[in-house]
Amino acid sequence: MSEEQLKSFLEKVKTDTSLQEKLKSSADTNAAVAIAKEAGFAITAEDIQSTQSATIELSDDDLERVAGGICAHAQSYVYAEG
Repeated sequence: MSEEQLKSFLEKVKTDTSLQEKLKSSADTNAAVAIAKEAGFAITAEDIQSTQSATIELSDDDLERVAGGICAHAQSYVYAEG
């Protein structure tokens, strides 16, 4: 249930500049949870942390590109141009 709440909250944040500003000034995950709760969403710190972990993980190819300083968009362009 809280995963759906988190998704709903994130959708709301995309369009609500007030929430965006509050989150930008939040000190930590617990503050973000409090902001979500104030906005009517039931999420936990664990929900946020698991989402952050999922978005931070990179594939081996991504890591190699970053380590080598290759921009994925530039690489796609080079391959397309051949």
